[in-house]
Amino acid sequence: MHIEPGVVDGAKMALALATAAGATGYAAKLTMRDLKTRSVASFAARGGLATLGVFAFFELLPHFPVGVSEVHFILGTTLFLLLGAAPAAFGLALGLLVQGVFFAPADLPMYFVNLTTLLVPLFAIDALARRSIPRDRAYVDLAYADVLKLSALYQGGVVAWVAFWVFYGQGVGAESLSAVATFSMAYMLVVIVEPIADLAALAGAKALKGGALSRVFADRLYHA
Repeated sequence: MHIEPGVVDGAKMALALATAAGATGYAAKLTMRDLKTRSVASFAARGGLATLGVFAFFELLPHFPVGVSEVHFILGTTLFLLLGAAPAAFGLALGLLVQGVFFAPADLPMYFVNLTTLLVPLFAIDALARRSIPRDRAYVDLAYADVLKLSALYQGGVVAWVAFWVFYGQGVGAESLSAVATFSMAYMLVVIVEPIADLAALAGAKALKGGALSRVFADRLYHA
């Protein structure tokens, strides 16, 4: 989902700086919420795992350019369910930065654009989960419909932000409409596959319940 350099540039980049700053501030708020129930060491461990995961997802899993952006398996919902909203946000931000610095420096000018695109949908699924998933249901016990709803919201949010940046940066015309439509159609593969990956990750986590490794994950994964 790396939006191509030049889609947003010049003075228009100020909006990307503002949205990324807002997203970072909200991530800090989620971090404070997380630290009320878990230690700094726990947060650091989960944030580190999220960072490694994001880096691996971007570099190792299949990805391909489609017009104005790239189609990636981001697995943002998986990170959220296993590690929590704040560590997932930390991992998305740092993993994206590390990947850009060491492997895709041409993408760095678009860092704040891409950061907003990744984080705001994450915050949306966090809000949806808190509102729609009963408090007496641990995440390992979620049904396919629950996971599909969260994953569809995250992936839909990513597509919506890509579309917004294209129209904001390039205007609404035949070329930009075609580019957004092409990207959205290609991204349907991610929408189909990622809920299955989410369920597989939850099944794996359920098998680890009670073991030493289970302590690494978010409290809500196992406890309602």
